[in-house]
Amino acid sequence: MGTRADFYIGRGESAEWLGSIAWDGYPDGLDAALKAATTLRGYRSALRKFFEPRDDVTLPGLGWPWPWETSSTTDYAYAFDKGKVWASCFGGKWYRATSKKINEDESTEKIAVFPNMKDRQNVQLGGNRSGLIVIGIRQGPSPR
Repeated sequence: MGTRADFYIGRGESAEWLGSIAWDGYPDGLDAALKAATTLRGYRSALRKFFEPRDDVTLPGLGWPWPWETSSTTDYAYAFDKGKVWASCFGGKWYRATSKKINEDESTEKIAVFPNMKDRQNVQLGGNRSGLIVIGIRQGPSPR
């Protein structure tokens, strides 16, 4: 399914973007080890292993893949912060990525805050990394 996800270290405007995926970015689509990481080294290692077999990954060197400027519009964002992996759905309040229900973060923020990626945008239309689903209409006579 075209569920996009962005991955960070830290939360807020100064978070470090590590990469994005175009497909299956919902929490059940992530490896358990990635969601349960408790150290920065463990998170980076689990993320590297998660990214390795995929062909829909965009790493920072390729530029921000989405036509929107922050992860507030991405289906899910994940961030390693304070020894835990957090999740945000469409920029909503952060909750623990291992939780089956959305729990509120200890912060008082009503929404998640992300770095602005406008200057890093490199939107690709089509292909595995774009995450865009293109539906076309066939021209010509209808098949019988």
